[in-house]
Amino acid sequence: MPMYKKVMGALGIILLLVAGISFYDYQQSGQAVDLSTLSSDNKETASERQVAVYVTGEVAKPGVVYVPWEGRVGDAINQCGGLLPTADSSQVNMAATVKDGMEIRVKGKAISKDGNTGSQRNHSGVKSSVASRASKTSSPEQGKNVSGEIVNINTANVEELKKLKGIGPAMAQRIVDYREANGSFQAPEDIMQVKGIGKAKYAKLKEQIAI
Repeated sequence: MPMYKKVMGALGIILLLVAGISFYDYQQSGQAVDLSTLSSDNKETASERQVAVYVTGEVAKPGVVYVPWEGRVGDAINQCGGLLPTADSSQVNMAATVKDGMEIRVKGKAISKDGNTGSQRNHSGVKSSVASRASKTSSPEQGKNVSGEIVNINTANVEELKKLKGIGPAMAQRIVDYREANGSFQAPEDIMQVKGIGKAKYAKLKEQIAI
């Protein structure tokens, strides 16, 4: 009889241990997290995330657009209606990755008096050819700035614009800022759209400038 009680007691302890282990496993399974589900949710959130980009210059509809996170410059420009015929596409990296809050400026092509266009980076030849033609048709004093050259207002930098009579550093920078924000000038008289340049100042400038 004592042996029988010992056996039954041992079996009872074993059963209690099995029951305790089973209950613990049940509790753990209820708290388990499906990692694959979390991963897919995160991927979906990342794919839906958008960033704001400001596009200006030679595009059909300048302004702020929203493109997918890790989108490209080309995506932002397409949302603005694409490049205008006057845009210098050689200076735009369509494959570059956009960042939230970035500004994309699309510059225009340099336009000479004969209607030919070229990259703003290679404007020296245009400027020299315009100056050469002007020297053949003008008097020694007509159409000359302080350095004796015609200045292309679509391609000249601040230092070159400062050579114009009556144009100081602040006004030269204002001309460059206006051009970058609104695109190339379509005619020399369009320079009067720059704040501070009226008819009187243009009358002094018109023989010194070209597009």
